[in-house]
Amino acid sequence: MVEISGHARVVIIGGGVVGVSALYHLAKAGWTDCVLLEKNELTAGSTWHAAGNVPTFSSSWSIMNMQRYSTELYRGLADEVDYPMNYHVTGSIRLGHSAERLREFHRVAGMGRYQGMELEVLAPDEIRTRYPFTETHDLSGALYDPYDGDIDPAQLTQALAKGARDMGARIHRFCPATGVRRDGDEWVISTPKGEIRCEYVVNAAGYYAREVGKMFGRDMPMMVMSHQYMLFDEVPEVAAWSRENGGKLPLMRDVDSSYYLRQEKNGFNLGPYERNCKAHWVTPDDPMPEDFSFQLYPDDLERLEWYINDAVERVPLLGTAGLTKNINGPIPYTPDGNPLIGPMPGVPNAFEACVFTFGICQGGGAGKVLAEWVMEGETEWDMWSCDPRRFTAFCDQDYAIAKGMEVYGHEYAMHFPHHAWPAGRNKKLSSVHDRVAALGAQFGAYNGWERANWYARPGDDTSEEATQTWAREGAWFEAVREECLAVRNAAGILDLPGFSRFKVQGPGARDWLNTLITGMAPKPGRIGLGYFSDAKGRIVTEMSLMALDEDVFFLITAATAQWHDFEWLTKHLPAGSDIAIENVTEAFSCQILTGPKSREILSGITDADLSKAWLTHQSAQVAGTWCQLVRVSFAGELGWEIHTKVEDTAPVFDAVMKAGAPLGLKPFGMFALNSLRLEKGYRAWKGDLSTDYTLLQGGLERFIKWEKPDFIGKQALEAEKQRGVNRRFVTMVVEAGDCDAPYMSTLWHNGAVVGETTSGGWGHRIGKSIALGMLRADLTEPGTELEVEIFGERFPATVQPDQPLWDPKNERIRA
Repeated sequence: MVEISGHARVVIIGGGVVGVSALYHLAKAGWTDCVLLEKNELTAGSTWHAAGNVPTFSSSWSIMNMQRYSTELYRGLADEVDYPMNYHVTGSIRLGHSAERLREFHRVAGMGRYQGMELEVLAPDEIRTRYPFTETHDLSGALYDPYDGDIDPAQLTQALAKGARDMGARIHRFCPATGVRRDGDEWVISTPKGEIRCEYVVNAAGYYAREVGKMFGRDMPMMVMSHQYMLFDEVPEVAAWSRENGGKLPLMRDVDSSYYLRQEKNGFNLGPYERNCKAHWVTPDDPMPEDFSFQLYPDDLERLEWYINDAVERVPLLGTAGLTKNINGPIPYTPDGNPLIGPMPGVPNAFEACVFTFGICQGGGAGKVLAEWVMEGETEWDMWSCDPRRFTAFCDQDYAIAKGMEVYGHEYAMHFPHHAWPAGRNKKLSSVHDRVAALGAQFGAYNGWERANWYARPGDDTSEEATQTWAREGAWFEAVREECLAVRNAAGILDLPGFSRFKVQGPGARDWLNTLITGMAPKPGRIGLGYFSDAKGRIVTEMSLMALDEDVFFLITAATAQWHDFEWLTKHLPAGSDIAIENVTEAFSCQILTGPKSREILSGITDADLSKAWLTHQSAQVAGTWCQLVRVSFAGELGWEIHTKVEDTAPVFDAVMKAGAPLGLKPFGMFALNSLRLEKGYRAWKGDLSTDYTLLQGGLERFIKWEKPDFIGKQALEAEKQRGVNRRFVTMVVEAGDCDAPYMSTLWHNGAVVGETTSGGWGHRIGKSIALGMLRADLTEPGTELEVEIFGERFPATVQPDQPLWDPKNERIRA
């Protein structure tokens, strides 16, 4: 046995396609002193039994980027590393059964076009020109992707491994990581062949990632599903078609029935994602084995019967082929189906690149992203969709299992903007959850917290099906309209549990915060927005800074940003600092009271000075209960945030509701808040605010204090300002149809692509469709006429002045 010892810059644990891709990309970037450890042979986990499909399709901008990069890499990899590979770029047909599905296809085609891929939406009578053996009588259309195809997973992995080795990286097979420990600033990885020290460590252990995570004290948000695909005998008609056309049939996906059908040699490969799915290794009597390398589960064809029959009806030729083999292997799932790529939460210099449901098509891009995380601490594309910190402590194993099974059973489902998925709910409840539920609240989960999305009125259709639409229609839309108008005309109250909160205090806290934010921390008694940029001047996050004293602050940020933002603060705290950062998220809650009558409502139940100006805060009593009363409103009306201890939420809520009843107070939800904030041009995190954009592009220069000696990103922002900003944030009014512009809708001008939307929706106070977006700088003059592509159709849009559409002078909010 060859002993290993010494030092590496990076150690990667796991030798599937993702781990090897990470090693390849690190070496290619010049980090050749890197080591990969694999407990068995390369590809021994999910990679070896993977079907090898390589789609670019995704409704996520970042994941589409990652998959597109993979296809580009794979097309040239064999020549680059001098290793033969079977990579068939066959194209694919994705079948649609409904108008809603066609709208999804048009949306994805628009995103693909923006990324340089010519995806095409086909009419039903065009489908057979690409796939002649299909029954099309009940279809609404299809999406054709010319870049789709399939690849041999083992050959791909070995090609990446050869490339990495040729550049100097090392791979140790049959060498499991058996333990890790921290020694000073280094990691020490134990193996049966000795110890190896490194600066950085990566968990790329696939479906074993949870076991590896335990070595770091981490309970990974993941579970393992059993996934089957079936191989069928040669079909003469398929063989004849291939000879005549010189290639394979396009890969077909019947996404509404939930399976793919691929030509395998001259037969078929059928892979369903069945609703009656099965999780593995989730109970004490079904433990994960110590080693499942190159192994499969027993066949379980009964649960696939419906899907087989449906596929035979769609492609009758399949019914003439004999079943030759069934593959039933483990595939890992996170609670949202996206992988984990990025910093390991709370663990220094440790990263994750694991839990890939579609590891073959994402492996190339994942290696690029992981290498950037390790080497630069940031990525080219905003990768929040895959960031491990998006799942916080509430994601226990029961939650991961419930959500993983839900995602698998709805693998091809459409993710409608106003639909709430039901599995894994009620993890965190507000103290007034029962009260708001009794008022008709229809809930959504935000970092596990149940918040009212909208309030149903008597007789409203609250079924899941009623919100499964892209259109601006249904009971929820009219209910949201009433909530917005109540806020405009009287007042509304929104129970808002789960804001992430960090208490920062100690000598020098103010000066330290000023090195992190682009502006200046507010004076005691004031609250203000702080923008945090990375070294490239890009938007990392936005927090509200509430100054209690000269060096005492509460930092408040989005619920989902809890671990992300807390880690940004702690990693920039100098060693030995006397500044303390405490995560107090679980201790406090918030209610928003806003609208022109909010002062009148509060006046009888508080001792607070309600004449205090906008952007101030004060300690006060509401109905005899302590609160921090903050004069801000994300809804853009006169209003206050009422921050209390969690246990004091109910008496404050009850008092406000009682005082507001005769004045027209109504509860409102998150959908209404989104409409209200769009009318004010307020940005939302990870849509309008992300590392895809710099602060200058985001229209946030008023939050930059150039005269400050230094802050993170200052040099990059100064350089950008000097050379000129190439695109800018704008607000647009859209002459839309029955759908508002979703995230990443393409902006057009004179037949050219000139930008993208970052969010959109209906503004009920102004009665118009609104889009926020990023536009080529020379077109940002108010009044410029554009077109917004919404589900394949282009609608006129007009750039608005750089002021809010509602209450442009902020007279109502300052009242």
